[in-house]
Amino acid sequence: MTEAFTPPLAGIRVVELTHTILGPSCGMILADLGAEVIKVEPVDGDRTRKLKGFGEGFFGYFNRNKKSLALDADAPQGRAVLVKLLQSADVMIENFAPGSMRKRGLGPEHLEKINPRLVYCALKGFLPGPYEKRPALDEVVQMMGGLAYMTGPSGRPLRAGTSVVDILGGLFGAFGTVLALKTRERTGRGGLVESALFESVVFLMGQHLAITAMNGAPPPPMPERVSSWAVYEIFATADGQQVFIGITSDGQWKRFCDIFRQPELAADPRLATNNQRIEARPWLVPKVAEIFKRLAKDQVEALALEADISFAPVARPQDLFDHPHLLANGSLAPTTLPGGVKTRLPLLPFQMLGWRPPLVSDPPTVGQHNDQVLAEIGYDAAAIAALKAASMLGPRKAT
Repeated sequence: MTEAFTPPLAGIRVVELTHTILGPSCGMILADLGAEVIKVEPVDGDRTRKLKGFGEGFFGYFNRNKKSLALDADAPQGRAVLVKLLQSADVMIENFAPGSMRKRGLGPEHLEKINPRLVYCALKGFLPGPYEKRPALDEVVQMMGGLAYMTGPSGRPLRAGTSVVDILGGLFGAFGTVLALKTRERTGRGGLVESALFESVVFLMGQHLAITAMNGAPPPPMPERVSSWAVYEIFATADGQQVFIGITSDGQWKRFCDIFRQPELAADPRLATNNQRIEARPWLVPKVAEIFKRLAKDQVEALALEADISFAPVARPQDLFDHPHLLANGSLAPTTLPGGVKTRLPLLPFQMLGWRPPLVSDPPTVGQHNDQVLAEIGYDAAAIAALKAASMLGPRKAT
């Protein structure tokens, strides 16, 4: 790949009116792919900037490669600025409560009149239907869609350990937006793209719906381990670590028995095929556990690699900072978070024609690009100064 490679969305302007994860993740994907993404924040900043606890990293991760315009878009003078910005845009993203954009005169039917080429990406809890006006959160739809049921033990539903549905909804929003831009090349017109949390989690549940239809009975939660493979488990090692081992074919089973020196298991006719080994799980899994319990984690890894069977240490998120594979291939981009914290965060997990979407700019400070964005849509220095004097632009000064 030459350095002259042009990102696929170069020249596309996106106006992002979003918060938390669902909307910002959609905007981040488009920004990583080369679009100019202008995040329009309230004058005192996106409320996500102020989250604590589990949400403290949201803004810093999902808002890289964007520009910040801090604008009082609810005041008439500020609304006029936003409308002018939208007239210059190719895409608008929003994930506010159902109906709130229409109340502001910024619904799809309003924006179609001021910019018929605009792709309007609405990210909500539900696609159109009886539930479309309900509020929703990632955890709400994980419960409603069966993901929490499948994640926790029986009787103890448990949300997934990351905001998987928010991120997937954002991804589908970005995917739909790119397709709408492609369609615009033929029609000359934009239009509405919708992505929703509930339908995203239902999509994830499709494999469980299919097995229910085929077997006539619903699958139990994942911790119950009704597996399609005999050895597909977490095991303890001699040095107090945990590893996951997956042996998913008869060939892998033979190599496991050979490399881990288990001739008795290799010769046992009750274990000749995967289906036979599944039947033997009640006594086979404890026997395999004894093998790993005698070995340290590094020994298990070395032997598993030699046997070419699936292996993974049970890692924690913080272990990824120093993961040798990620460090070697540049998957973690050096990033400065709000407040000046320096770290490394994941890039998009794909390459295209040898090009990996890069980190171009760190998450912006509140209103960092006010002057630049306003100048690009026709405001001169005097007009920008007048907006500042009228308190239309942030950040607000501390009092």
